[in-house]
Amino acid sequence: MLDMTYIREHAELLQHTAARKGIAVSIRELLELDAERRALLQEVEGLRAERNRRSEEISALVKAQRTLSGESFGNAGEQNAELANGVSISEASEVAAHEARIDDAKGRVREANAKLAELEARLAAVSAAWRALLALVPNPVSADTPDGRSDADNVELRRVGVVPAFAFEPLDHVRLGERLGLLDLARGVKLAGTRSYVLKGIGSRLHRAVQQLAMDVLERRGFTPLELPATMRGEAFENTGFFPTGKDQTFALAEGDKYLIGTSEVGLVSYYAGETVALDEPIRLAAATPCFRSEVGSAGRDVHGLYRVHQFAKVEQVVVCRGEAAVSDAMLEEITANAEEILRLLELPYRVVAVCIGDMSQKTHKQYDIETWMPSRGAYGETHSSSNVLDFQARRAGIRYRDADGTLRYAHTLNNTAVATPRILIPLLENHQREDGSVYVPAALRPYLGGAEEIRVE
Repeated sequence: MLDMTYIREHAELLQHTAARKGIAVSIRELLELDAERRALLQEVEGLRAERNRRSEEISALVKAQRTLSGESFGNAGEQNAELANGVSISEASEVAAHEARIDDAKGRVREANAKLAELEARLAAVSAAWRALLALVPNPVSADTPDGRSDADNVELRRVGVVPAFAFEPLDHVRLGERLGLLDLARGVKLAGTRSYVLKGIGSRLHRAVQQLAMDVLERRGFTPLELPATMRGEAFENTGFFPTGKDQTFALAEGDKYLIGTSEVGLVSYYAGETVALDEPIRLAAATPCFRSEVGSAGRDVHGLYRVHQFAKVEQVVVCRGEAAVSDAMLEEITANAEEILRLLELPYRVVAVCIGDMSQKTHKQYDIETWMPSRGAYGETHSSSNVLDFQARRAGIRYRDADGTLRYAHTLNNTAVATPRILIPLLENHQREDGSVYVPAALRPYLGGAEEIRVE
């Protein structure tokens, strides 16, 4: 979410950004609604103030009337005698005048209430439409973000590692996994439908091993591990910018406002929602969670084997830092370096690309993707992503800190996929396969696999 002052001052830029990110939102309509909302709010507040003044006037008139009635008609016998002689006609007239003023003031309050009801209904409708559009406004991208429409336009920054040259016909991860008895796609589909799988034996252990390796690397680098729920309220998704634009990718539970997470970023950021945090040093958090995505609209895309599935596991790193560009830019490099370290420990060749504006989500300001070489594809495939979203999430979630002079400011947040599995098993199996059908186990993974140096058919 962006500040309305910023939106007013950068309307043209934000409309261009929305178009490039493929988000259907009219900034002009938003500004019109905002102007109407502010005018209505001013009118409503004016009417409320008038009503309150009239209500206070009524109270004063009623009090004065009681005082006057007490003085003029304190003694009933005396009243009757005096009235009969015409002595207190003036007092009676004054009481009647008070009653008339009270009735007039009450009438004005009723008119104000009627008009208020009408204006408040209009204000509620305009505010709802305004909030709906505001929730769609994209984060502007960094000056060095490449232009482009899809991942084909991402710009390579560097390559690390050597792509293997096999002296034999290599197998893809599905054939390797089935031959080694660690993957069963057919029974996965039988259990849960398309894009489902079963990892068994060493496959299951490998799936958990890469997660624990990633968590251990992050803990050594100062990240605090959290164990998070796999289901969260819609508010947590809104806080982090996954709703409304990504709602069609999310599995909703049958009852209540709860959804299955597609990343622990939802919980790691929302963990501090509504809080003022100390940010003398960046807050570094990590979690390994099951994740779920409906993958609506991805029919025919990367559906072979384990690349694009409904359920997976992910180790996510999230940073909450001071709202200063230099700080969050440094954190983006740090979390990307952490993911690269994990790939080096897995002994896998990869490349880092700068993601273009057309391949970015609504919330992203600057993004790197890491793509790992996958022999069966004859290409690099995305396995990691790092994003700096500035204060976009913190504004939605209400995460603030005090700067040196005590002023409250919104924090910056960042996220990175340290490892996602089973997708990472694709390059892990395919790059490390050997001619005899076995698969080499990188040294960094061996402690998590009972010291196994290879995977082979027993």
